[in-house]
Order: sequence, then C-alpha cells, then structure tokens
Amino acid sequence: MQALWVAVVALLCQAAWSPLVGGDPQTASPKTRHKKPGSTLAPSSQGTAQPKVASTITTSRTKQVKGTASPRTSSPGNFRTTTVASYGRKGLEQPPTTTSAKKMPLSTPRPTDNKAPKKSVRVKVIKKKVVKKKTKLSLQERMAKEASKCPPLGLESLRVRDSQLRSSSFKREGLGPHRGRLNIQSGIHDDDLYDGGWCAGHKDKKQWLEIDARRLTRFTGIITQGLNSIWTYSWVTSYKVQFSNDTHRWLPCKNGSEEAVFPGNKDPETPVLNPFPVPVVARYLRINPQTWFENGTICLRMEVLGCTVPDPNNIYLWDDLPVTNDKLDFRHHNYKDMRKLMKKVNDACPNITRVYSIGKSYQGLKMYVMEISDNPGHHEVGEPEFRYVAGMHGNEVLGRELVLNLMEYLCHEYKKGNPRIRRLVTETRIHLLPSMNPDGYETAYKLGSELSGWAMGRWTYEGFDLNHNFADLNTALWDAEDNDMVPHEFPNHYIPIPESYTFPNATVAPETRAVISWMQRYPFMLSANLHGGELVVTYPFDMTRTYWKAQELTPTADDAVFRWLATVYATSNLAMVEDDRRLCHYEDFMREGNIINGANWHTVPGSMNDFSYLHTNCFEITIELSCDKFPHESELPQEWENNKESLLLYMEQTRRGIKGIVRDKDTEEGIADAIISVDGINHDIRTAFDGDYWRLLNPGEYEVTAAAEGYHSVTRSCRVSYEDHPTVCDFRLTKTPKQRLREILSKGGKVPKDLVLRLRQLRLRKLRSQKRDQ
Repeated sequence: MQALWVAVVALLCQAAWSPLVGGDPQTASPKTRHKKPGSTLAPSSQGTAQPKVASTITTSRTKQVKGTASPRTSSPGNFRTTTVASYGRKGLEQPPTTTSAKKMPLSTPRPTDNKAPKKSVRVKVIKKKVVKKKTKLSLQERMAKEASKCPPLGLESLRVRDSQLRSSSFKREGLGPHRGRLNIQSGIHDDDLYDGGWCAGHKDKKQWLEIDARRLTRFTGIITQGLNSIWTYSWVTSYKVQFSNDTHRWLPCKNGSEEAVFPGNKDPETPVLNPFPVPVVARYLRINPQTWFENGTICLRMEVLGCTVPDPNNIYLWDDLPVTNDKLDFRHHNYKDMRKLMKKVNDACPNITRVYSIGKSYQGLKMYVMEISDNPGHHEVGEPEFRYVAGMHGNEVLGRELVLNLMEYLCHEYKKGNPRIRRLVTETRIHLLPSMNPDGYETAYKLGSELSGWAMGRWTYEGFDLNHNFADLNTALWDAEDNDMVPHEFPNHYIPIPESYTFPNATVAPETRAVISWMQRYPFMLSANLHGGELVVTYPFDMTRTYWKAQELTPTADDAVFRWLATVYATSNLAMVEDDRRLCHYEDFMREGNIINGANWHTVPGSMNDFSYLHTNCFEITIELSCDKFPHESELPQEWENNKESLLLYMEQTRRGIKGIVRDKDTEEGIADAIISVDGINHDIRTAFDGDYWRLLNPGEYEVTAAAEGYHSVTRSCRVSYEDHPTVCDFRLTKTPKQRLREILSKGGKVPKDLVLRLRQLRLRKLRSQKRDQ
C-alpha cells in the first residue's frame, strides 16, 4: 500500500514538473517540436538535458539582440544554483557552455554548426554616466538653508535704527539694547559708552531684547554672538523667541506643540544661526535668554533674518523703492564667478579693457587685474596711471564687489557715450585689482556674510596680515632725518627695500611680493586701498614715529595733499555724510569730517600706504567703506550708490597738480629717473621710462626743480590752478661737460679743445673756492 502511494506521488510530481522542464508539447513551437534530440537542450548541473528558453537581451537603447539564455535550475538535493549566459544570433543551434561564453567576444559569437551562415552582430555598448549622489542635508541644515533665503534686517549694517531696539533692562548706557548688534566691537576699555553688546541688568529668565521691524516681516531665523570684550566673558547658552504685532500679546515660537528652546553660543565670537521651525509673520520679535555662561552674565549680540511682507498700510513704503538704476551684477562672487565676470566685461569692451595676472596666492589662485584705457596694454606718454586695490583682508568683501561693479559700470557707460566716463577712460590708465587676498576671501565666502564673524578670512592661508607685511621704510627715513642726512646723503623718496626683506626665506607673503613687483612695473601716481569695518578714510603715515606709542599724529611731507584726497572721498560718500548716522563701533570720526591720519587712529607698521609713498611715486589712502565687513547681497545695490560718485571723483584727482616731460635738450628724448623736487616739500618724485611725470599738488605757486645725473638742473615756477586739468611743466636739461666727455669717449671719439679748456676752468674755480673756505 505504501509503495502504491509512493508511485502515485511520483506520477503527480512528474506531471507537475513537466511543464516547467520540458513545456507542453501541444503549445510548443513547431521548431521546438521537430528539433533533433539534444539540439535544443543545454546540459544541467546533474547531467540531464534542460530546454533552452528564448530570451531577448537589450544591449542598447537602439538595438536588441535576440538570443537564448538558460534559466536558473536547481535539482532536488542540490542547493547550488547554476546560471548559464548564452548570447548569439537568431538560429544558433548549439549554445556555448559557461566556460566558453566567458572567453568569446560579444560581437562575434562562434556558431557550432559550420553550415550556418556566418553573420556578425554589432553590439553598441553605451557607458552610463556616473552621477554623484547628492548628499542629503540634515533637517537642521535644510532649515538653515531656507532661513538664509531671507536677508538680515540690518542690525549689523545699521539699517535698523537704535530707536527700533528695546530691552527689559540693561546694566548701563554702554551696554544698552542699541549695542546688541552682530559683530559690533567694543573699545579697549570697558565701562564706557561703547561696549561690545547688550547686557541685561538682572540675571533671570524674564530678560529680553526686542526689535521692531517697522512692518510685517516673515521671520525665518536668528543669529547670536556673545559680548565682545577683552576683559570679561559673557554669552547666552539658550533662549526662547516670541512674536507680536502690537507688543501687548506675545506668541512663543513653537516646535510642534512645545515652546522651542534654541541652543545659544559656546564662546563670545562665533556666530550661531538658529532657523525657526516654521517662519512666522509679525512685526516685533523678542529674544528671551534662558541660560548663560556660568561665570558671566546675560549678554548678546544678534542679527535677525526676515523677508518683508507687502503691506499697503505701512508708512515706510520708501523701503520698497529701487536704490539704483544701474543694471549691474549685485551679488557676491567667489573666485570662479569673479573670473567669469571679468571675462564678460572684457568680451563686452575689448577695445578698452585687458585682463592680466600679477602673480599667485599661496594656494595658487591668480591675482587678476582689469586694465581700462583707450589703449590697453600700453603706457601713453603723459597719461597718468591709477589703481584701486581691494580684498587685502579676505573677509572685507565690499571693496571687492565695488571694484567688480566699477568694471561693469565703466564698460556700460563708455559704450553708451557718457562724456564723463569717456574722458576718464581716454585720459587715464586705470588698473583694478579686486582681490589681493583670494585665499582669505574663499575662507570667508564658504561661511557666508553673517556667519564668517569679525575675523575669519582676514589673513592669508599662511596667516599673514597683508597690511603689516610690507617693508618698514619709515624707520630708515626717520633715523636719517634725525641725523640730518636727508636728502643729501639719504633719499626722501624711492627708499630702497632692505636686502633681508628680499631673501627667499623672509617672512613675506607671495601676495605681497606680487603687489610690490606690480608697483615697480607701472608708474602709478594715485591709488586707494579699499577696506571694511568702519566708515572713515585714513591717510599716511600709518605708523607712529614714536615706536612705543599706539596712537600719534604722524603726518607726511605732503600732508595737505593727503588731507585733500581723503576729504574728496569722504565728502562725496552718501553714507559718511549722513547727518544722523550712528557710530559704527566706538570711535566718532564725524567730528573730523570722517578722515583721520592713520597713525593717529592706530599704528600699522609695514602698511601698503606708507610703502607706496616712500618706495614709489604713488600717493595712496585707505578707505573703510562700511560698518559691515561682509554685507548681505541685499545691501550691495545701496552700497554701490553710496560709493559710486566717490569712486569716480577720486579717480579724477589724477588731474590735480602738475605734469610734464623732462627731455634732453640736444636729442629731445625723455630722461628716465629724473628727480622732480618742489621747494618747501621734503619729498621728491621721479620720471617714468619716457621722461614723463605727475606730481600731486594743491592749488598755488611752486618752485619746481628737475635734476638728472649728468645734466644741469633746471628750476622753474609752476602755478597750479583750480581748473579741472593739471598744469603742464616741461623741462629741457643740458648735459654737463663731464657727461658729454663720457659719451664722446664711450663712442671712441676725440675730446674737443673747447671742452678741455672748459674743464680746466672748472677745476681752477673749485681750487680757488676751496682756498677761500680755508
């Protein structure tokens, strides 16, 4: 009985298995039914024949190759799986085994039937593009990205007025709510009116700092810092946020159903951004500290992110008006974007622009310069050369963007036929260096305008402060003056660089070396160095004459000219001349017209301004453009309007003073390196390669002397007027007898008799004068 049941089960299994293995003979194709035995079966792992299963193999998007492939089979008692891959053309009689298939190329399979027609199948293999998977941002990162889409309200840039800030309490006036601005700096001493943040008068959880946005605003996030001070350490470690439309009913910022508590700072200086879980539309915002540094007190600085909401009933509608009509690229440009913009300007105005590099940074980024002139690439005799340098400190980025905007503006206006711009481009050779410290800028740019803090990116990659990295020529000059050696034994201009400074192992940044070489290569006569973090214009000297003093008035021989140059920029800058503007940090420059002697502000040994004045002909000032070192993109149009007229007017100062050419009287050729001295001013300049020169002077009457080695000096009176062009003072110098003799002898000629007699007379005069002196 048991044997009968086994036979029945075996028959049932065979009936169930046969469709899977051999297929139904009634439904099989004619070709399959009439094949020869063994011609349609591939050997299985157990030695039994298995049928082929027709398949279609897709090898490309455009071509399909029909072939056969054996299915994965497994026999009872054997758990191994065998996969046989078979590729071939239609009508292939015997598929290759697994081993032979691996050795055979895909395009030319070998048929087993020699009678079959030999046809090759061309298979098109397409390589798939490797797409890098985008890294998934965390929830906090996504929220921060969304929050950053709205600009800051303007606590740091001073767009938010002091009257818009209130607090529950404050320790004293110098720590009031008006000081709770991101990146605000304190003075050297605490306990004055200008401390570095807001500090509550009590240490409890009921304290708050409030801002009035003056209109409905979609608040998206908040950035905080601790107290800026060199004497105390205080910061908030956690806080809550509330919103209101009337300052009476306050709604808390919630994270779901619970009131959100945001993490604060871990040190006084690093900015921390906290995006709100959900943006909130309101007019007023309060920050309510919950915990703080255990050894400090409740102190903070902040910036609020938010987008204004259209409100027709708001009285501050002028905020929506466009601030400029110039169609410029108002955004922050990293190194790649800066190159693209400069190329774009060069392509738009190829007849008046040229882009060149003066060197590389430590990390290999090129320091590009845009030249703008009616004859780019060539120095024209009598045409002054001007330069703007920006980005000396990488995190002071406004100058960089203004210089890039200036390139665009000059190109656009020149093409439009603007007479002022056409005259400026025609009469001046302009050089614009937007980024002197590209490595530092990239560091600050990665963090962003609000999160880079006060100092991140200021220095080069190696850690150099470029404004302290130039050779100290001041000390050598002042030592020579103290010993009455100037100008007879020691020059009052073109002071040579100390040899130790030129050694390869000297602590000099490659960026500094590149700029010095640039200064020596072009005969610049006027320049400005664009910085940020204040609203003031400084002029040389930047280093105090008394070495141990931190501040001391240290004027140059051309102090009157420098004061004029600084005044020109300051009085035409819209932000500096605003009557009701507040102080940026702790110093009031408005009393002096927003200009100051650099050394009288703080001493800066090795500054570029002092080096430029003492080593070349170039007069250079420093312009602090804005309270905010790294303003948000939304601030750039207004900053352009604040500085546009100043930038143009300062370049036009190249027309002030005198200019001319010093020539050889016999050959009419220009004399290079001739010395131009002005009576009463203990600072000389030199002529350029072609004998041309430019000397900045205020209106007045001057006695000017031109002298050159081997020539008799010539003095003439030159009058500088108030007209919008320089006074032309040319000189023609006659060779001395000794110089004529040297030239004759160098050419192998004979000395004329009259020249010999004249030399004898000169010697006799010298002997007689010496006897009289004795």
